[in-house]
Amino acid sequence: MSNTTSDDSLITTEVQADSNDDSAAPAAGTAVAARNLNVYYGDEQAIDDVTMEIPEERVTALIGPSGCGKSTFLRCINRMNDMIEICRVEGDVEFGGKNVYDADVDPVALRRKIGMVFQKPNPFPKSIRDNVAYGLKIQGFDGDIDERVEESLKGAALWDEVKDQLDSSGLELSGGQQQRLCIARAIAPDPEVILMDEPTSALDPVAASKIEDLIDDLAEEYTVIIVTHNMQQAARISDRTAVFLTGGELVEYDDTAKIFEDPEAQRVEDYITGKFG
Repeated sequence: MSNTTSDDSLITTEVQADSNDDSAAPAAGTAVAARNLNVYYGDEQAIDDVTMEIPEERVTALIGPSGCGKSTFLRCINRMNDMIEICRVEGDVEFGGKNVYDADVDPVALRRKIGMVFQKPNPFPKSIRDNVAYGLKIQGFDGDIDERVEESLKGAALWDEVKDQLDSSGLELSGGQQQRLCIARAIAPDPEVILMDEPTSALDPVAASKIEDLIDDLAEEYTVIIVTHNMQQAARISDRTAVFLTGGELVEYDDTAKIFEDPEAQRVEDYITGKFG
């Protein structure tokens, strides 16, 4: 992905250019689509009638102030909200042409196709090899596990750093390495979509930069959907940006360059320029 700098941008950062350059890449199909999605925690509404289509093999950023529903939306995509007893979901989330909330959808099987990386690195207290291989063994993978482990670690830009210590505990790695290990674990089962919930917020700037570079590489093969509080990060790494504001409302969703340089909604401009949030 190429970057461009605009003096007219509402924030001082580099903004993705591909989104507005029809020659940069072929038009993407739809990986995930939300249709009239409403989410409630008890009586409190967290997502308010959201409809949007997320393109495949692109990076889509979800931004907005704390409590606006962006992480709730992310967790709807692979049904992680099922684990919250008081959570109620209405509407559709389509993946592969199927509503993931249909009664015949197995959430565990769904999460093999839609992996997730969390805010805080959470490697298992196992070896590096066993961390990456964990999901493969659970699903009864009958291929060459060592080969898949190597491929996944290379895909997470971690192989060269750990190839001689695969039997060491994943907990011995640095925070940035642990997060890349979690990414390797997420891509090992060969998903189509990777969800990331503020994956760099707990990392130092150098480690965060490595994750950003990795996200750019991952989008060549996977659909990446990332929640971030860092608007500069969203502008740097994403092709499309969705802006959620108070009450779980999706206020604007467009090419990232358009969102940051010429948003349609005044509320979005106010948020991006720091007038609230």
